[in-house]
Amino acid sequence: MKKKLTRFDFQKMKESGENVTWITAYDYSTAMFAEKAGMDMLLVGDSLGMCIYGYEGTVPVTMDQCIAHSEAVRRAAPNTFIVGDMPFLSYQVSIEDAVANAGRFYKEAGVDAIKLEGGKRVCPQIQAISDGGMLVIGHIGLTPQSSGQLGGFKAQGLTAESAAALIEDAKAIQDAGAFALLVEAVPPEVCKIITDLLSIPVYSIGAGVHADGQLMICHDVLGIFQAFTPKFVKRYAEIGEQIESVFKEYVEDVRESRFPEDKHTYKMLKGEEEKLIKTI
Repeated sequence: MKKKLTRFDFQKMKESGENVTWITAYDYSTAMFAEKAGMDMLLVGDSLGMCIYGYEGTVPVTMDQCIAHSEAVRRAAPNTFIVGDMPFLSYQVSIEDAVANAGRFYKEAGVDAIKLEGGKRVCPQIQAISDGGMLVIGHIGLTPQSSGQLGGFKAQGLTAESAAALIEDAKAIQDAGAFALLVEAVPPEVCKIITDLLSIPVYSIGAGVHADGQLMICHDVLGIFQAFTPKFVKRYAEIGEQIESVFKEYVEDVRESRFPEDKHTYKMLKGEEEKLIKTI
C-alpha cells in the first residue's frame, strides 16, 4: 500500500535533493489514477474553474465548489497528500474568514494542507491559519486570482526589481509559517535563488528545474484543456482528441444501428417471451 507522505517527508526530500511530483485533480477518477501512478501530492486547484466549469478564469470559483471536488479527490486517493486551493475572497476579506474557510477544507474534505496566493499582504492570514494547526502552502509569481492587477496571465520576475520583490515575498511567507511555497511562471534563475535561500520546500509550476519539485495542471498534461497551452506545459498525451474520436465513432455506430450488438443486450429467461406474448 502506498504510504501517504507528511510535511516532514517533503522537508527531508528537499534536504536530500529528491524531487516532489504533484498534479491537479478535480474528480474521483483522475485522483485514483494519480495515486496509482505514485504521485506525491494532489492539488484540488481553483483551476477547476476553467478546466471543469468553463469559466474564463479562477475568480468565479466558490468555496462550496472547492470543497465538493476536494471530497471526491480525498475518497479516491486516501494515501496521497491532498492540498485544497483557497478560492478568491475566501481569505482576502479578513483573517477570521481565512481561518474559518481553511478549516472547512480540513473538516469537510479531509485535506492535508491548503494553498493560497499572494506575498507579504497575505502573511497575516498564513500565520493565523498556521497558528490554527493547519498546514499552508504559499503561492507567488503568476497568481491567477490577481491576474487583473498583473495585466493578464503573464510571467513574473523578469526584471531585477520585480525578482527582488518576489524574493522578499518568499522570505516573508516562510517567516509567516508556511511549510512550502509554490512559484509560478518565474524565470528559472529567480526560482533557484528562492529555492536555495529558503529552508522550506519550494515547488515550481513553470519556474524551471531548480525547484524542489514540480506541479502541473492535469488537463494540460493530458491534452484535454483546449483553450490555450502555457509555454511551460509539456503535453504528455492528446486525450482530448481521443475523446472526440471515440464520441464520433459512437455517434456513427448508433445512427447506423451498429450499436448495440446482440452481445450488449440482456436475454429473457427461456420460455418467458412466449408467456409474455400470450399475456398481451
